[in-house]
Amino acid sequence: MYTSSHRPATPGITDSLISGTFGTWTALNKFAVDYWRDAWQRGATPLDVAGDFVTWVSAMSDRRRPPWAHQNTVLREWPIARLRDFSAADAPEDILPTVILPPQAGHDSSIVDFADTQSQVITGRDNGCSRILVLEWIGATQETKDTGIDDYMALLREVTDLLGGKVNIVGDCQGGWLATIFAATHPERVNTLAIAGAPIDFHAGEPLIHEWLQHLTPRGDLSYYRSVVEANDGVLPGRFLLDGFKALQPDQEVSRVLELATHLRDPEHMERYRKFEDWFQWTQDLPGAFYLWVVEHLFMRNSLTKRQLVVEGKIVDLANISCPLFLMAGQTDHITPADQVWALADHVSTPADRIGRQSSESGHLGLFMGRDSLENHWKVIFAEMGALSNRTPEDDPDVLTDEPTHKRPVKRGPRKTAAKATVAQAVRTGSAD
Repeated sequence: MYTSSHRPATPGITDSLISGTFGTWTALNKFAVDYWRDAWQRGATPLDVAGDFVTWVSAMSDRRRPPWAHQNTVLREWPIARLRDFSAADAPEDILPTVILPPQAGHDSSIVDFADTQSQVITGRDNGCSRILVLEWIGATQETKDTGIDDYMALLREVTDLLGGKVNIVGDCQGGWLATIFAATHPERVNTLAIAGAPIDFHAGEPLIHEWLQHLTPRGDLSYYRSVVEANDGVLPGRFLLDGFKALQPDQEVSRVLELATHLRDPEHMERYRKFEDWFQWTQDLPGAFYLWVVEHLFMRNSLTKRQLVVEGKIVDLANISCPLFLMAGQTDHITPADQVWALADHVSTPADRIGRQSSESGHLGLFMGRDSLENHWKVIFAEMGALSNRTPEDDPDVLTDEPTHKRPVKRGPRKTAAKATVAQAVRTGSAD
């Protein structure tokens, strides 16, 4: 049984609070210097300053629903999701489709198609995965507030059936462990699996969120989270998650707002701010039942890596995963430390040369829409995923790019390691002689 005791703030939380306070003070000082220097240089009058204030407040408060950056077609819609098709018009019919599961943390799924030059979807489409789709999450309502993990598994089965029975899955953040659970419970439906910033082992590394969770759930008591869900008629407000993310790095939120005030006459900066804030501040609710299940079983108990997670009446065994695996982590990700992502490799049956790792110089959100991640890492992942998705196995890369160990792909040859993995899997399942 999971146990947790209420105790004084840990060094991680204390350091975070100190860093946030110092960062906020620094941002305020920088704003004061930058704004008033600019105001003096342009001879601003009190009326000009008042006009700046009105423009500033308007820019901060005028939020719109974030759009998808590229043309797509909705193939199917369910009460909890839509399947959007971004495939190229000339995509070969015999290539396996790739499905992206975006983060599911109270924001719109369009983060994976954020802008013309910042699109995980288009990066995939243009680099080997020309048949590419996105499963867009729909905000919870009173009709869907009781949606649970089994419902999401049923949804993913429908999606794979619709697309021919077998797909590549790319899971970002929460979409990553959802994709991982599906790959472990339905391995025959998953050709390759890629996860980015996904907390597979929630207790690995130095997860600040885990430290806060321990303080909010003394002795494993979920009363705090249950009360939030109950107070909102069975749904978890997206605003609740947004405020939690802001609290982790309050100085960055303050810096972004104050920096806006010093760039009110810079159209490019204003447009970048508007685009990001439209996505970041526009929230959607989550099914309360699903959220509480996630907090208890994945975050508190860490059941996924302990082989204690039950989904659709069966134990989820990560050793059932033997497909090629791509792991993506951010070097400055304070939401999901890299160790939480790398941990998946320790539990699967995938041969070592079929596991590729990419380490981006980014934070959490940058993993899905940052230029460094898209240009230097996702292009590699999608190219190798695409090579593993055609009907001619001779074209498959024999070794996947494993950036942290500087391992690079080579021409395909006999893979004895694959046979060894088959034997190892048989031993795990008790089917070996």
